[in-house]
Amino acid sequence: MQTIQDVMSRDVKSLSPEDTVHRAAQVMKENDIGAIPVRDGDKLVGMITDRDITIRSTAEGKDPATTRIGDVMSTEVRTCKASQTVEEVLAEMGQTKIRRVPVIDQDSHALVGIVSLGDMAIKASTDTDKALGAISQPGQSR
Repeated sequence: MQTIQDVMSRDVKSLSPEDTVHRAAQVMKENDIGAIPVRDGDKLVGMITDRDITIRSTAEGKDPATTRIGDVMSTEVRTCKASQTVEEVLAEMGQTKIRRVPVIDQDSHALVGIVSLGDMAIKASTDTDKALGAISQPGQSR
């Protein structure tokens, strides 16, 4: 049975709550990603997503050059541990309608990676169709 450590991305870009929304957008563009974990030191304090930027910043007329990530990021972040099974995390992603999950160390709770639905589709020997179907259904997300 595969675990998250077998499929997760280890080279995780992260930002601080003090960084600007503009900086987050630049990092997303440079790395072709749609979500970035936000850390205060070693502690995961949120996630900034392309959707957060669109809904909580741009649509509200906030200046991306001066708006802090901490003011628009998602603070209720689902996480997983590297030792969890792919099937377990995939099922939770489908139930909660999320596409990316930060991976934290079981002992220190430090960010050690991130796993996405794409990582699982490419690297895992499991069927991601059920989770993708659940995530893609209209309804309440997060």
